[in-house]
Amino acid sequence: MTIESLPGSSGYLDAGSDRKISYFSNMYVLGLTVVAGIGGLLFGYDTGVISGALLYIKDDFEAVNRSSFLQEIIVSMALVGAIIGAAAGGLINDVYGRKKATLSADVVFLCGSIVMAAAPDPYILILGRLLVGLGVGVASVTAPVYIAEASPSEIRGGLVSTNVLMITGGQFLSYLVNLAFTEVPGTWRWMLGVSGMPAVIQFSFMLFLPESPRWLYLKKDKSEAVAVLSKIYDPYRLEEEIDQLSAASEEESQRKNAVRYWDVFRLKEIRLAFLAGAGLQAFQQFTGINTVMYYSPTIVQMAGFSSNQLALFLSLIVAAVNATGTVVGIYLIDHVGRRKLALSSLSGVIVSLVLLSAVFFLGSSGSSNGLYGWIAIIGLALYIAFFAPGMGPVPWTVNSEIYPESYRGICGGMSATVNWVSNLIVAQSFLSIAEAVGTGATFLVLAGVDVVAFVFVAAFVPETKGLTFEEVEKIWKERAWGSGYGRERLLEEGSES
Repeated sequence: MTIESLPGSSGYLDAGSDRKISYFSNMYVLGLTVVAGIGGLLFGYDTGVISGALLYIKDDFEAVNRSSFLQEIIVSMALVGAIIGAAAGGLINDVYGRKKATLSADVVFLCGSIVMAAAPDPYILILGRLLVGLGVGVASVTAPVYIAEASPSEIRGGLVSTNVLMITGGQFLSYLVNLAFTEVPGTWRWMLGVSGMPAVIQFSFMLFLPESPRWLYLKKDKSEAVAVLSKIYDPYRLEEEIDQLSAASEEESQRKNAVRYWDVFRLKEIRLAFLAGAGLQAFQQFTGINTVMYYSPTIVQMAGFSSNQLALFLSLIVAAVNATGTVVGIYLIDHVGRRKLALSSLSGVIVSLVLLSAVFFLGSSGSSNGLYGWIAIIGLALYIAFFAPGMGPVPWTVNSEIYPESYRGICGGMSATVNWVSNLIVAQSFLSIAEAVGTGATFLVLAGVDVVAFVFVAAFVPETKGLTFEEVEKIWKERAWGSGYGRERLLEEGSES
């Protein structure tokens, strides 16, 4: 993956050369990205594993088998924890840094996985799901920001999208684990307990990695920040990066005491950025993606495949398509751009959902391995193939880069909270709505929501491909105050000097 360097943009480039920058240009940055992305692996594994485990939890606990509501609570309690974790994660990131936030998320997630594996009844299991959700929520805020702040702007989209690849990889891994443990005593306990291993791995590696260089420079230790930056940029680009950070530091020192949650809505440029970021996060969930991932085995069974193992195997194929599509997204996001990628993704998702809706309207859900069942599987695969490269990585990438440094943690946490709240609404209501109005009508509603999402992206989301954080910040100021904003600031500074 290579792109031409942009004048004035951050990147690992040689002075005065036409050297291209690629995803693999700096293995140090890629290493930071992969370790931070294990947080995405936790996120994805938990999303995927519960769908398979739920099939066997119902066999062990009769109360769960009798109640769709209790099934939804087991799934959704992790989302409740993630909402709390994401809301707190923004503040934790700003005050204590990205590294400590990641370490704390790993500890909480590990505790949750142990509680789930040992749960003697559904209610202790629900407690474990809450703890796991807390860890996932903090990680969902932290990983994209940590990666973005250590990335050259030219490949920032691809590197942040690596976190999304880890999410989809975690989902794929969860289905492999689900299949591996289908014939093992205590099936679902192993499925849920194994989730603690990635947390242990990330904790161990993270102890030896540095804090985000931007956070260090602006909040703690400039010399330590420069030492980290020197491993990312050559001397020429390092000087440019330090100049930009110095200017950002001076601006932050002038407004540091004024940063409050309410300012996100009070300051027009921040409000516009948050509207775009939070809107993307909400629509990512209302496209129905995690409904498909949480309940894909159940959807497969609705399509006429009654075997638990066959349902898990077909869901594994869906997860593989998801991971493959995300790899494509890593390439496209820094070539095509965030906005175009999201719009094309939504177009395909709408068509796929209409196809799924038609299948469930016309087919018999009780048929065994019939034509409609296979068309439903194809519809699911098409849905993932369109979603994964675009609406999968774009919301997380955009939210990691559109906010000023002072508001990055706060706004990132708030927008991630919007994502998890939207996720909770969809997960908590999908089975009940499907039972009430039918699966076909449910998918048709999701298609209608995606039409609204398409209009939203076209109207409110700017293109940020290849831009520095400072250049992105300027976009919002110009949208808020007009194109003459920069000239007016220069005149004000000239009159003050």
